[in-house]
Parts: sequence; C-alpha cells; structure tokens
Amino acid sequence: MRGWSALLVLCLAWPAPAIGKPLTLDQVLAAADAAHPDLDIASAQRELAEAEQALAESLNDARLNLEGSLRSGRNPATRDRFGADNNLRLNLRKTLIDSGRNRAAVSAARLEAQARGLQWLDAKAQRRIALMNRFFDVLLADLRYTADNEFMTVAYLRWDDDKQRQELGMRSAVEVAAMEATFQETRIVRNEAERKMREKRLALAAAMNRIAEMPNELDDPKLAGNDRPLPEFEALLARSQAENPRLAAHKQLLDAAQHRLAAIRAEDRPVLEFEAEAATWSREALTRDELRAGVNLVWPLYQGKRVDARIAKEQAQFHLLQAQYEGMQLDLRQALYAAWQDIQQLRETERNAAAVVAGHRDIALDQARAVYELELQTKLGTAMAETQAALWHKRAVEYRLALAWARLEALVGGPIETAMEKGK
Repeated sequence: MRGWSALLVLCLAWPAPAIGKPLTLDQVLAAADAAHPDLDIASAQRELAEAEQALAESLNDARLNLEGSLRSGRNPATRDRFGADNNLRLNLRKTLIDSGRNRAAVSAARLEAQARGLQWLDAKAQRRIALMNRFFDVLLADLRYTADNEFMTVAYLRWDDDKQRQELGMRSAVEVAAMEATFQETRIVRNEAERKMREKRLALAAAMNRIAEMPNELDDPKLAGNDRPLPEFEALLARSQAENPRLAAHKQLLDAAQHRLAAIRAEDRPVLEFEAEAATWSREALTRDELRAGVNLVWPLYQGKRVDARIAKEQAQFHLLQAQYEGMQLDLRQALYAAWQDIQQLRETERNAAAVVAGHRDIALDQARAVYELELQTKLGTAMAETQAALWHKRAVEYRLALAWARLEALVGGPIETAMEKGK
C-alpha cells in the first residue's frame, strides 16, 4: 500500500512531458534582433537623429520658389485710377557662405546620429543579457522544482509510514500530526516552485516578445565559453574606455554639443547668398526686371539677447553631458571590476565548492541505493532530493558565470577574444 501511495504522489507531482524540440539558448538569443519595445525605442531614437542629420545637411540647399499675385492698385502714373498689377516670379536662392554655421550644424547632427547608433548596439547587447537571464531563470526553476518535488515525496513517505506505525501502536497521534505538518510545508514549497516555473516561462516569453508562445522544455547549454582565459583587468579597462558603446555614444554627444555651440555662435556672422529671378508683370515699370541675378549680403548686427540665451542654454547642456560622461566613466570602471571579480570568484571558489558538494551528494546517493530495507527507503529519497539541490546549485554557478562573461563583453564592446587581440 505504501509503495502505491508514493507512486501516486510522484505521478500527480511530476510535470507533463514536453512536446516538440527543446528551446535552445541560441534560438533565444536570436530574438535579440527581433522587434521588442526596448530595441524599438533605440531604433526610433536613431532614426530621429538620422532625420535631423538629413535636415541639417539640406538647410543650405538651393531654394526654388514660384510666386504669383493677382492684385490691383493705383498711383500717380495711372492718374490715381485702379489698374491690374499682377505678377508671376520664379526665384532661386542658394547660400554661398554662412561663416561655418551649416558645417557645424551638420557635424553636430552627424555625431548625434552616430551616437544613437552606438546606443542601439548597447540596447541590443543588454537585450542579449536579459534573454540569457530569463533563459537561465527557467532552467533553475525547473531544477528547483525537481528538488522540492523530491523533498515533498520523502515527507509524504515518512508521514504515510508513521500512519501505518500508529495503527500498530508504534507512533503517537502527535508524532503523526507533526509529520503531516512537515509534508504540508514541503508541499507548499513544491507548489510555489511549480508556480515559479510558469512565472519564469512567462517572463522568458515576454523578453522574446512572444507572450502567446510560452516555452515548455528548454535545452541546458554546455557553456564552454565559461572556461576561456580571463584577461587582466587593466587591459579590459583600456578596451572598455575605447570600445564601450554607451561611453563612446556619450562622448559623441559631447562633441555634438560643442559643434551646436559653434553653429549658434556663427549666427552673428555674415551670410552671402546667390539669387536669380525670372518674372513677368502685368504693369510695366522701369524699376522692374524680367531677369535678374546677384549676390545678397546679410550681416546680423543686433539680435537682442536671443543668440546669447541660446548659447547659455547649449553651454548648460554641454556641462550636463560632461558631468554625465564623467559619472559613466566611474560606473563603467566599477561595473567592469565587478564582472571581472565575479568571474574569478565563481571559477576559483564557488564552482569548486559546488562540484565538491555535488560529488558528495552523488556518493551519498550511491550509498542510499545500496540499502534495500523497506524502512530505510526514505533515505534514498532524501539523497535524491539533496542530489537535485546540489545540481541546482552547481548549474546556478555556471549560469551566473555565463552572465558575468556576457556583462563583461557588453562593457568592452565585443567578444573578449577580440578585445585581447586589439590590446596586443
């Protein structure tokens, strides 16, 4: 009877078998290029900057206008009688010299467009890290559920055994109630682990922007990259300061602000413009030309405080960007050092400790399997549960190590092997 009860618990507790091929980490990371709100925001900002660049480049383009008027007027030449004074004009204007105003504006817009492109690359790298994190969360939730399910089964077997012993007068009602309470507690933990399995799958589906396609079975990756050589911190720091996309983007925003400032200052300088016009008039006059061409000089001598106010605003914006840039340098160094230390700690300490614990649990499981007495079967279940818990901890170390490598690569702006080659 006791064996059938345990089998029933296992059948009810174990999740249904997966259908279809397991979802791989490579398939999940491929979604980093797919549409997602985080990536769409970065793309929209890049497109906006590119449009601003195109606008800046077009401001000094030739302008061709067709103007016409239907009007009537009087003057002494027409003996103060109203007469038609219609006209049709085709006017061409082209800025020849603007004292560097447009060149500075175009440079600023181009730098900002490049900065937005780098920010898009950083957003993509962050998407990859987020997807990896969600993928590993599901794998850990599955392992945690397996271990908690084993612990619940062991608690049930002990409770069932105590109930049978109570019938023989070998256990008191208090002892049986205590074992039932233990079983209920482990059941709560196991059901919470099952809930987290669904929650983590939903989070992964949302990260992939496939909320209606919750993954079922996942393939546990090998993570061979966890064992690659770790460069010295100073070499990584030098690469990150030169290649980190977020820092490089902010540096270009700083340069763009300087060029915008130069463009505003040039608004007090002269502008030379070419103009040509063809016109026809319904009323002839000696001062009207049917064809004319020439150059116009416009020199703003006084514009009130408009230019000064815009210069002050742009200077304040530059100081803000500069302070943010300096803060980002500090944050980058700290984040890089934290990732670098995490990799060392996980590889040199936590990985070894997890391997030792897992090895010990494997030995304990082999010893428990050698016991055939019925009253000691729960020891086998406990050993299996503890082995699963040790496996959870061992894989958790590897997943954290893979995420630390991914963060490190995002901080240096590319694969670590590439960073090492560039640093040689």
